[in-house]
Amino acid sequence: MELSTIGAFAKASRLSPKALRLYDELGLLTPARVDPVTGYRLYAPEQLDRARLVAWLRRLGMPLSRIRHVCELEPGPAAREVRAFWAGVEADVVARRDLAGFLVDHLSRRDSAMTAPATPLAIRYAALSDTGRVRPTNQDTAYAGSHLLAVADGYGTAGAEAGAAAVDALKHLETAGIPADGLLNVLEDAVEQAKRAVQGVTGSDSPEAGGTTLTAMLWTGAHLALVHIGDSRAYLRRDAELFQVTQDHTIVRSMVDEGRITPEEGASHPQRSLLLKALGHGTDATPDLRLRDARRGDRYLLCSDGLSTIVPPEEIHRVLADAPDPGCAVRELVALAHDFGSPDNVSCVVADVVDPREQA
Repeated sequence: MELSTIGAFAKASRLSPKALRLYDELGLLTPARVDPVTGYRLYAPEQLDRARLVAWLRRLGMPLSRIRHVCELEPGPAAREVRAFWAGVEADVVARRDLAGFLVDHLSRRDSAMTAPATPLAIRYAALSDTGRVRPTNQDTAYAGSHLLAVADGYGTAGAEAGAAAVDALKHLETAGIPADGLLNVLEDAVEQAKRAVQGVTGSDSPEAGGTTLTAMLWTGAHLALVHIGDSRAYLRRDAELFQVTQDHTIVRSMVDEGRITPEEGASHPQRSLLLKALGHGTDATPDLRLRDARRGDRYLLCSDGLSTIVPPEEIHRVLADAPDPGCAVRELVALAHDFGSPDNVSCVVADVVDPREQA
């Protein structure tokens, strides 16, 4: 068997000698032989495929530890691992894109529409929270006011207290006012206050003590700023169509995004309620942020997963389309959850964007 010097092998594999030495030290690409006298590394021809795979994966941006794992797999599982890695990269890009879009909107409006909307609008709202048919207590919290809409779904031994504390921590925004040039800071501060409030009532560093999801909207006069953590959801009905405007922060949702399972498999997966983000001890509380233009006729729904996981989207859409006002909508949605068995607490907030003269 003819062995190649590190220089020749580097040229053939498109890896630098420095990279080859590093991968040897890490046990990622060990030479076939090391000359005992000169210390030169020598490589076998059959190592070229692995070396080229390492080079491609590095160009993809994959960390070395994950590359080692991929290289140890058979081709089929290795392909799935690469697909999962890239799906994660794309999800991260989407999250950063959304934040960039939020910042662009936020900065571009500081001296224009946010401070002086051309067409004044208002919101008409209602909230309802229900224990459901199975759970002995209600750990959800739903709130609707003239500036704040919020749903929190608590979990753990102090789940009810956690959800209530998170929403209570935001209620000062009802009267504090939201300056156009400070919206981003207001949102970040509000999430941090909610996190501290949750940690205060759970009173333990143990995850079992509890935590909560939080999906909230702040009405700024012509826009709705969205804060989202967890698997409660926000929907928008506009122009006779229903849009889900939040992304679930769950393990199963990430598995679907990575192509590990299908959406149909995710719907019945035993771990579908396990959260990647939440407000609580030892959890990632980095929120998704959105800034949405409001249009007259928009109808928003915020709900806990006690509605979204058991009621089909087309049924939710039907109620949102037919209910004459937010109060009727939340009552009909909770009744609909009961019709489907209501195994969990269910909470809904519905808000209509209206002309101020419609408030009377």
